[in-house]
Amino acid sequence: MQTTAKHIIVFVVITFITSLTGISSLQAQDDKFVVVLDAGHGGHDPGRPTKNGYKEKDIALKIVLQIGKELEKNPDFKVIYTRKTDVFVTLKNRAKIANKADADLFVSVHCNAHHTQAFGTETYVLGAKNSERNMAVAKAENEVIFLEEDYEENYAGFDPSSPESSIAIGIEQEVYVEQSIVLARKVEDNFSGKLKRRSRGIKQLSLWVLHNTYMPSVLIETGFITNKKEGAYLNSSSGQVKVAGAITDAVIAYKKELDQNVGNSILISDTEIDEDSETTPDIYEGVTFKVQIAASSRNLDAKPYNFKGLSNLSKEKAGALYKYFYGSTSDYNEARQLNEEAKEKGYTTSFLVAYKDGKQTDINEVLKTTTN
Repeated sequence: MQTTAKHIIVFVVITFITSLTGISSLQAQDDKFVVVLDAGHGGHDPGRPTKNGYKEKDIALKIVLQIGKELEKNPDFKVIYTRKTDVFVTLKNRAKIANKADADLFVSVHCNAHHTQAFGTETYVLGAKNSERNMAVAKAENEVIFLEEDYEENYAGFDPSSPESSIAIGIEQEVYVEQSIVLARKVEDNFSGKLKRRSRGIKQLSLWVLHNTYMPSVLIETGFITNKKEGAYLNSSSGQVKVAGAITDAVIAYKKELDQNVGNSILISDTEIDEDSETTPDIYEGVTFKVQIAASSRNLDAKPYNFKGLSNLSKEKAGALYKYFYGSTSDYNEARQLNEEAKEKGYTTSFLVAYKDGKQTDINEVLKTTTN
């Protein structure tokens, strides 16, 4: 009886300590992190044309298979491929595969091409505004739609060759864009830092496949196969292994950051704080302001011990992520003070969000249009 009692006490103590450390969520512990790997093009779609005989569809597939091989060694990951052989997969079905898997990440791998000897890597996330150069890339990647049967029916009249046919981003997609940029930064940092390659940076594009995947998603242009030196590098086994390794490390680092509940947010209000008005109430009727302090794949209890002592916490699920908030008020100045408190606690990338009629809305639009 004494031994049994001791076992019970030990079990209770361990359970209590586990809850305090924020790892009591068995679901978050047991669920694998699902990554959908998408090798661009395939089958009768070879990808970007080249004069040197290199095929984008083959290089992209080899890199993707290498990424998958490395990730599958990690028991925390589950890898799903949109294709593992030289077959044609529609953009619609690539997105469908990712959404059906309720994936945590969608990573699409491509190669760039240009009529000059341009070189360097680029990683794209979803965006509505395209520069002239970016629009050319978007057009090239989206035009694979024309190779599909019944494309007019499947893509609701979307014209890949028209600049006016850009894809609108809804408020519900903004959290995915934020997290996509976090991953994109890690990918490009690895290319430039670990591989000493030229990074052309992170770009935002109206890419159909990214728009229709409901999770953080990136499209990686691993380099220009039309460049003599870079094309040879990407076509070599050594180059493919190195590129795959850089992407793999970025994915693992991204997951680690989420598991540590570190929210790197990109969408920050441009509105500056007027110190003289901080103590004066600035009420917006029908609007609730909150401070988003983190976005994580872990389903944590919204309790002070999980968030550096902050109270008045809430959370909501957005796809495969959980968003965590501090505070809730209709007073904009109070919300800004709460944001400063969060930053002082260590949530340096916290930012304000707004809710109207129970739905998240663009805070800048609220500040412009709401009569208070």
